Amino acid sequence: MNKNIVIIGGGPAGISAALYTLRAGIDTKVVVNGESALQKAENIENYYGFPGGISGPELLENGIKQAKELGADIVEEEVVGLGFEEKLIVKTNKGVYEADAVIMAMGQQRKAPSIPGIKEFEGRGVSYCAVCDGFFYRGKTVAVLGSGEYAMAEAAELKPLADKVIMIENPEEVESFEGTDVIKEIVYKNGEKTDIDGLFVAYGTAGSGDLARKLGITTEGNKILVDEKMATNVPGIFAAGDCIGGVLQVSTAVAEGAIAAKSAISFVRNL
Repeated sequence: MNKNIVIIGGGPAGISAALYTLRAGIDTKVVVNGESALQKAENIENYYGFPGGISGPELLENGIKQAKELGADIVEEEVVGLGFEEKLIVKTNKGVYEADAVIMAMGQQRKAPSIPGIKEFEGRGVSYCAVCDGFFYRGKTVAVLGSGEYAMAEAAELKPLADKVIMIENPEEVESFEGTDVIKEIVYKNGEKTDIDGLFVAYGTAGSGDLARKLGITTEGNKILVDEKMATNVPGIFAAGDCIGGVLQVSTAVAEGAIAAKSAISFVRNL
């Protein structure tokens, strides 16, 4: 049976990784969602081989074209979760993909909205991972902050456990989250209040840290921690590019993608 690798992210790290896995003869799916940071770069003048510079969108387009010509299966979908059954599982808003290895290269994590109480109650009722912490809210009332596919996926994880799941789709309606030792209520700008036992933040799309925590991958803030081979602490999961921090440059992302790919190739061949 053919081995396969799923790469999350279509920027320099993800596409660089795909070029190596494809040339190694491994079936490769690249899941792309949202705008790459590279698309915002008007002109890149410090990248090897382009003496006159090149625009970010053009460089990105060239990379994706190159991967497609090698046979990459590139899909535009939103990743909402990672899991493990018989093989690794990548869940998107449109389907579920099995993988022998996964390379996470989706860039930096989006920030939560700056509503008073979110930061203050982190670890005391505020969570960013329903798979990780939903168990602690069995029979209780929880809220999910978010309105997209990721928020819906988090709510679906919580509904079998919690007594009640409240969706907060518009963060602009919330004045603050209040409590004493732990979070206790939502205070709306219209003066209304709602009692809660926990808040799950799923704002925007799932960031690298959000996805990593679902499989117990070690993180430090928003960064995924990897070794010199771009391997995480979970076998079969590798990471590269902005999501691991460091020097956030195209050149380093490309190099890290290549290293992650070589490591992933060795991993799947030894299965």
